[in-house]
Amino acid sequence: MDSDYQGLDEMDEVVARVIGTQDSTPMKFWVAVDPAYYLQLDDVVAVERLLPDGTLVKLYGIVTDVKAKHEGARFDSDVFLIMDGILPAEVSQTAEITTTRFEPGIFVPPLPGEAVFKARDKVRDIALYFDKMELKLPIGLTRDKEGLFLNLEFLNGSRGAHVNISGISGVATKTSYATFLLYSLFNCGILGKEAINTHVLIFNVKDEDLLFLDKKNVKLTDDQRADYHRMALEPGPFRSVEFWAPPRRGDLNAAPDVTSRYEGVTSFFWTIAEFCKQDLLAFLFADAEDDRQMYTVVIYNVMSKLREAPTTEEGGIRIDLQTIRTFQELVDAIVERLQDEITMRDWAGAAINQGTINAFIRRLYASVPHVSNLIRGDIPNASKHQINWQKQVTVIDIHNLNDRAKRFVVGVTLRRVFNEKERTGSAKPLHFVVLDELNKYAPREGSSPIKEILVDISERGRSLGIILIGAQQTASEIERRIVSNSSIRIVGRLDAAEAGRSEYGFLPSSIRQRATILKPGTMILAQPELPMPLVLEFPFPSWATRASEAAAGSVGDIGLEDEDPFFGIDN
Repeated sequence: MDSDYQGLDEMDEVVARVIGTQDSTPMKFWVAVDPAYYLQLDDVVAVERLLPDGTLVKLYGIVTDVKAKHEGARFDSDVFLIMDGILPAEVSQTAEITTTRFEPGIFVPPLPGEAVFKARDKVRDIALYFDKMELKLPIGLTRDKEGLFLNLEFLNGSRGAHVNISGISGVATKTSYATFLLYSLFNCGILGKEAINTHVLIFNVKDEDLLFLDKKNVKLTDDQRADYHRMALEPGPFRSVEFWAPPRRGDLNAAPDVTSRYEGVTSFFWTIAEFCKQDLLAFLFADAEDDRQMYTVVIYNVMSKLREAPTTEEGGIRIDLQTIRTFQELVDAIVERLQDEITMRDWAGAAINQGTINAFIRRLYASVPHVSNLIRGDIPNASKHQINWQKQVTVIDIHNLNDRAKRFVVGVTLRRVFNEKERTGSAKPLHFVVLDELNKYAPREGSSPIKEILVDISERGRSLGIILIGAQQTASEIERRIVSNSSIRIVGRLDAAEAGRSEYGFLPSSIRQRATILKPGTMILAQPELPMPLVLEFPFPSWATRASEAAAGSVGDIGLEDEDPFFGIDN
């Protein structure tokens, strides 16, 4: 037998015994807890059974329910007599064990009376399949401060890919956990030399919390630092980060529209020429509702005409003899040709009626105040404002934008990431995309250009090395194909009604109920290799999440000139 599987009698804690008053099955059994000990939810235990042929079977499991009662009491009110010493009774504690692993693979139940051990160290690793993981990614701690791990092969595309995180906004700490996963990935050493070229693209959709990833968190306590050390991680900020934000409206210098940080943030926009040559018009109509309208035909006809327009040096275009430098001028030029009887059929299509054209025009005009600062041809050296991902982590701040503008930025950027990876034809280096509020971009009903890209990423991204880390309040509102293609499923605190949906069928009923009372910093993670989800706690961010937590001038724990391979690269 494998030397890793030592006899359980060598362990120091016999905490319970299998009971005979409840049926034991290979997958579930009950144990009576020794009065000198206790078992709580999520504890890992082990028990063994000697078969008639001499084979020793070891069963490992997780505590999924715990009960306590008076044995000898018949009525609820007997508790008072028992406590007064009038009625004899004994307190019994029992725990339900859900089996996670058999060694060897003989599926037999444990026998009544068998000793149950508290699994620790190597035995606990066996119970949770950690011993089988060649690439172990730290994902958090148990309540006993023991490390928990994820098999990286189900994240990096080798055997699976993509992460989906669900939970109530403001309570489930979805974005916080996503950034912790990335911090663990970059700092545990698991990527080796590939870490240099691995990229993360994060869309910041709420406040400006993610604009301080490169700053130390001055509020991190010694106990919180110790949590990182328990996972063999050194606490600190992200070492290689670049920040992008939309330009302020009406600012001729295109200064980034941020309030809590100015240093190190670059504004982004697309030139009029890029908008026309790259067929970006469709992403202004990226609401799933738009795709059900007849004016989608007008969109593609107009795009074909804009594609033919000659460009100017500063990123503008020429339509006929008119030079277009602003988005308002572009919209006016399009509308003029759609309303002119001579050019209307050429620009809108031969079989399109005026009502459909007017619907398109209304939508186009409605987008002007929201995207004029993002689509322009009036700024010199516009290439400096093109989003790139030269650093490990790229944060794109879109929280100040209108929903239509957010969809435009997300859709255009994701299409570029996907196309670039598709052109390389290689899964390495990996490119992670973190997108919160996924329900806005890939709703269950309808279709849109962004939704098609996200579905494509979920289905083909694994082979291309694009890994989606998507988050939303309710998984029931997300396109099923995206959720089902996510190898890693994570939930924070859930609304009770949402927890009852079929999308959370991977959670046992007891854990599903617990999901409605989880506190911030506690998550439930399911991975394919382990038959039971893991309840974990993750440490307080060691990077600043707001200006008040940021240490002035701190970027990393070390001199970037010496250690950071990205130091000095021009954004």
